Amino acid sequence: MFSKNPFEAAAKTMKDSAEKFNPAAAQEAFKPVMDHLKAWGDLAQKQAQAAQASMAETVESFKNVKEPQAAFEAMKASAENSIAIAKKNLKDVTALGVAQFNSSVDALEKAHPAPEVFANVGKSLKTAASSMETALESAMKNGVTAVKKARNS
Repeated sequence: MFSKNPFEAAAKTMKDSAEKFNPAAAQEAFKPVMDHLKAWGDLAQKQAQAAQASMAETVESFKNVKEPQAAFEAMKASAENSIAIAKKNLKDVTALGVAQFNSSVDALEKAHPAPEVFANVGKSLKTAASSMETALESAMKNGVTAVKKARNS
């Protein structure tokens, strides 16, 4: 038991492991994490730009409104556009999440001491993720259909 301070064990472990540390290997191992973060950042930027363009379009459409019916139509068009953007964003986020999940399962299988044993588990995990993605797409489609029905009633 270490008695000097609570960080003594961590410091000893770090000191003992320092000569085994390979910066190049650590950087290579961390590359998929950085790639995933970049993909999320790119997606967020793309979605923010689409939302900004949609907002600018809505503002422009309201500039020419002279009567209440035109305002109602502009609001309706804006709502439809917002639903379409939300649907696309959710679909893109889901697709990215499932793709990254699948690549993580592949990496886990590759690193597993007995990859052939893990293969069936990995396949089941990927199937479950795919089923979730399909269910979400179906729910979004049903939601958009319900909104369109409500709008037309």
